[in-house]
Amino acid sequence: MLKILIVDDSKEFCMSLADILEAKGYGVESENSGEAAIAKVKEKSFDVILMDIKMPVMNGVEAFKQIKKISPRTAVIMITAYSLENLINEALAEGAFGVLRKPLDIDKLIEQIELAKERGMLILVTDDDTNTRETFKDVLEAKGYKVSTAATGEEAIDRSRERPDDILFIDMKLPALNGLETYLAIKEINPRAIAVIITGYYEGMKDLVDKALEKGAYTFMKKPLDMDKVLELIEEISKKIKKGG
Repeated sequence: MLKILIVDDSKEFCMSLADILEAKGYGVESENSGEAAIAKVKEKSFDVILMDIKMPVMNGVEAFKQIKKISPRTAVIMITAYSLENLINEALAEGAFGVLRKPLDIDKLIEQIELAKERGMLILVTDDDTNTRETFKDVLEAKGYKVSTAATGEEAIDRSRERPDDILFIDMKLPALNGLETYLAIKEINPRAIAVIITGYYEGMKDLVDKALEKGAYTFMKKPLDMDKVLELIEEISKKIKKGG
């Protein structure tokens, strides 16, 4: 049974969420402060912690940092009802598994919990071409990867705030925000993400591609994509991530 710790200064919120998660078959405990959560983690191990960001005395990010030292393999999902972008970005930079907004979307929460349990490679594909997104998703999921997609840079940035991904495939030619702008914004949220730039317009986009590479993108691939080479690249990046660099 997956063991979950809910940390929120609202006892009513903890009780309500615990009832929902227990009905889904999870083992659930709760605490109402960051200090109490740290003490609890010293006593017991948990698979997933749901941590409210805004709490009195010690906020959720500070509590998360302390818990990470005690139990580094526990996945921590931050939750908040407030626009606390600095704290949200700090939590993601420190390695939080994701951030969800209150009122919670329970289906999205369960999805996050299950992803945290599986600890698989998470991949985000951003491309305004539907066929490209569907091809990526079909091929990569057939190989066992967890894949989400976005049609615009704004959508990709929003997804990255909810759930940081390990590998990003970003089309350079996107509506509104281009691929470089999207990559740099996501890099601010999740510095550990490894980005691959893709483009069908290399000659026209060369300056932007070069800039992305200067800013830390891993490589670029020209369209039409050879999906066998994409899979080889993902395997290469996966080994790099597992080795810690």
